[in-house]
Formats: sequence, structure tokens, C-alpha cells
Amino acid sequence: MQCELCEREMEKLTVHHLIPKQNTKRKKIDPGPTIEICSACHRQIHAFFDNKRLAQELNTVEQLKNEPKMQNFLLWVSKQNSNKRIQVHRQR
Repeated sequence: MQCELCEREMEKLTVHHLIPKQNTKRKKIDPGPTIEICSACHRQIHAFFDNKRLAQELNTVEQLKNEPKMQNFLLWVSKQNSNKRIQVHRQR
């Protein structure tokens, strides 16, 4: 299986809601589209961005890939071994 962000081949992927469930659950509306990504990309997205920004500005694969912080991370992580657990860091 291939991560939709870093494009690494992975044994296991996680489901990422492009519009965070927090924004749709209370309103009882459909949570919308999801993508399948590796755990490193998923954890890094949530380390970099709050749910409000994810819902309003970064709610497509293209927007996530074009965000400068994510571009740097994706460039780096795409070269990493898919069996290695990637440590994520919050940007200051």
C-alpha cells in the first residue's frame, strides 16, 4: 500500500479525515473524504497544524502537499526506510 502523501510503500496505512471529525461531529454532518497515509505523515500533520487550519485551508491532498512545512517533511520522509518509526517534531 502506498501513502498518498509521501508515496512510500507501507505495510499499514491510517485513515486521515481531510476535514477533521471535530468540525463535523457536533454539526452531525458527513465527515467528508478521507485519505490513506502512513503513520509518520499522519502524526506530522497533526503536530504542524491545528484542526481549524486543516478544515479551512488544508482540506485536500494537493493543499497538504503544497504547504511549505509539509513539503520539507515529505521530501525528507520519502527517503526514509518504511520499516523505521519516524519521530515527528512540532515546528516553533
